[in-house]
Amino acid sequence: MPGPTACPEPRVLLRALFDAAVARAQPQRVIAEHLPPPPDPGRGRTVVVGAGKAAAAMAAAVEALWPAQAPLAGLVVTRHGHVPPAVAARRGRIEVVEAAHPVPDAAGLAAARRIAALLTGLGADDLVLCLVSGGGSALLPLPAVELTLEQVQALHRALLHSGAAIDEMNCVRKHLFALLGGRLALRCAPARVLTLAISDVPGDDPAVIASGPTVPDASTCADALAVVRRQGIALPAAARLGLESGALETPKPGDARYAGHALRLIATPRHSLQAAAALAREHGLAAQVLGDDIEGESREVGKVHAAIARAVARHGEPFAAPCVILSGGETTVTVRARGDAAPGRGGRAGEFLLGCALALQGEPRVHALAADTDGIDGVEDNAGALVAPDTLARAAALGLDARAHLDRHDAYGYFAALGDLVVTGPTHTNVNDFRALLVT
Repeated sequence: MPGPTACPEPRVLLRALFDAAVARAQPQRVIAEHLPPPPDPGRGRTVVVGAGKAAAAMAAAVEALWPAQAPLAGLVVTRHGHVPPAVAARRGRIEVVEAAHPVPDAAGLAAARRIAALLTGLGADDLVLCLVSGGGSALLPLPAVELTLEQVQALHRALLHSGAAIDEMNCVRKHLFALLGGRLALRCAPARVLTLAISDVPGDDPAVIASGPTVPDASTCADALAVVRRQGIALPAAARLGLESGALETPKPGDARYAGHALRLIATPRHSLQAAAALAREHGLAAQVLGDDIEGESREVGKVHAAIARAVARHGEPFAAPCVILSGGETTVTVRARGDAAPGRGGRAGEFLLGCALALQGEPRVHALAADTDGIDGVEDNAGALVAPDTLARAAALGLDARAHLDRHDAYGYFAALGDLVVTGPTHTNVNDFRALLVT
């Protein structure tokens, strides 16, 4: 039985764990076992539609495995810059469109309209493959009521800045957008629908992933209104009237129109955390997975992770060192305006790490990495960043105040100045936040 391999330097090891997590979620690695046989030749055709940060890579994987003689066509929409180079360099049977995320643009609206048109006139012998991944909500922004693009954009900005959890944001979007909340699937009737999904949401609820375009929705217009009121979000008059009247209600679980439809999760946060844990154990480290569905304010979640790591380093509990502490999920950044500070840059991972570093206060045996598995932390060009025992000291030597950067939500500026950003470029998949703390 081979023994553990030599343990790399902490930064190298943490990056390798992140890379292992991302690799486990690559569509070309996991999609083959979930593909159905094509419809009977000469009777049915296969139409592929989809949206999300992994949509282009998922479409390419389907094309590579689909029989050349079997009819295949369709359209998927992904975020700008999230088309793998090999896909961008050729014209495939499934068209790939790029659009803006997390705030929709005209390209996304046009693509959503085209997807809706592709789903009309299908027959009972046809098959619809729906490829769903994180980011799909903003990439299918076809309003269910008369809204301008500017109103759609303003709504998304308000949701993003509100501090609402992902299920709350998607509850609102499911009711206000015509391809979300199970309504895309209803447009496919009488065709059979198979959804292949990569989960980026805590709990892997298919109704929350990309706002559940192909599954019935248990939430109600009243629930959406409650989120809007609680978060102080202004709605256009048509949207508010549609929610208040119930006219925008979504199809509910038990609806017979979903009979014969199926959904398969091909990659999840837990799968990726397990891959990272396996690599840590290969290096002789115990691996502890706190959970794949951790939510909360990013900076506060960072403090909690720091407290656990500090207890391990100082007292050997709740885990024995050396070990790696792993977690996933989707934290939240609530943007608090400050009139005396310039606006900051950064996303959930960076904000988590600032909170973590401040709580660790240079704990000598703890190193940390946090990153978004899609390769983009918020709207920046980094996936995340690293924290080491000397992070605060190096920053102070440069005149950087971690607390001030946290207060103005400027994690990017802080870690960029230290050379501690993790930059991967788009990974062409998305299983949400990845966090690893190494206690030596």
